[in-house]
Amino acid sequence: MFDFTRAEQALEGLRKLHIGTDRDAEVATHIKRLLAKDGQGNLIPVAKRTPDLGETRGFMLTGEPGSGKSHLVERTLRKLSVLQPREDGTPRCLQSSVPSPATFKSMILQLLKESGYPNANPRKENWSLVQDLRYRLELLEISVIWIDEAQDLFCAERKFILRALKSLMQGDGAVAVILSGTEELSEVIRSDSQVKRRFTAMTLPGMVEQVDGASFQTILTQYCQRVGLDEPHAPDLIGRIFHGARYRFGRSIELLLMAMEVAIDREEAQLTVDHFAVAYAMNESCGASENVFYAEHYWLIETDPKAEERSPRGRKRNR
Repeated sequence: MFDFTRAEQALEGLRKLHIGTDRDAEVATHIKRLLAKDGQGNLIPVAKRTPDLGETRGFMLTGEPGSGKSHLVERTLRKLSVLQPREDGTPRCLQSSVPSPATFKSMILQLLKESGYPNANPRKENWSLVQDLRYRLELLEISVIWIDEAQDLFCAERKFILRALKSLMQGDGAVAVILSGTEELSEVIRSDSQVKRRFTAMTLPGMVEQVDGASFQTILTQYCQRVGLDEPHAPDLIGRIFHGARYRFGRSIELLLMAMEVAIDREEAQLTVDHFAVAYAMNESCGASENVFYAEHYWLIETDPKAEERSPRGRKRNR
């Protein structure tokens, strides 16, 4: 008899599971090159500087929402022992998403707060707050700053923010800067040649069924085995999952987990297309005719019209 209680527990375990890919090693390479090394070649918690100008470097990771970029950076930083907090809890790396409202001042105030700075004065001029942050970074010997969803930061005050980024990567107490966000972030950074040359970049590509389909099928099979569900038998299921998830890895995994949750809640021991359809409808609030798991020609459904031109397709269909 199928144990649905155990299945629920196993599903929660899957939610915490990290699926390693080649992208992990690539992100780690980018981030490790931001740090200096000792005489034995070991990484140390100091931002590496260029030999000519003594400036630090940065890394920019871009991808569409749901591609898994934030998780990749967070996990990489967590695995780097040299960036873990000191014994007294003092951080070596500051991490923050862009706060709301997304202004330059709110971002600096948030970073000051993350550093443990007490009672930062929001009435101060922007550049005065930057100097407070620089002093704080040098005092705590912080080597890396990571700003997530950084594209939101450049909606206004773009030139001022770019200038501040350059400032944080120069002089005493300079830090390495990691930015993650959507393609809009890449466009902003490329608009300033001085900032662009300081950053290496990586883009998380969309998934393609011919390239990624087999590996995702393996993930689906292993997930079902861990939970105890019988896996579904539908020849075009992977294509439907990819299309419904906008060809993004993180969203594909979320859709798979949600479909499994539907099956367990219904106490049905086999995962089916219907469970995926229910999960998709819950996310998209769509009818059956617009559900990629029910529509015969699912590839014609525009799941995200604004991004339709950018979505990589695993198959080319004749209309």
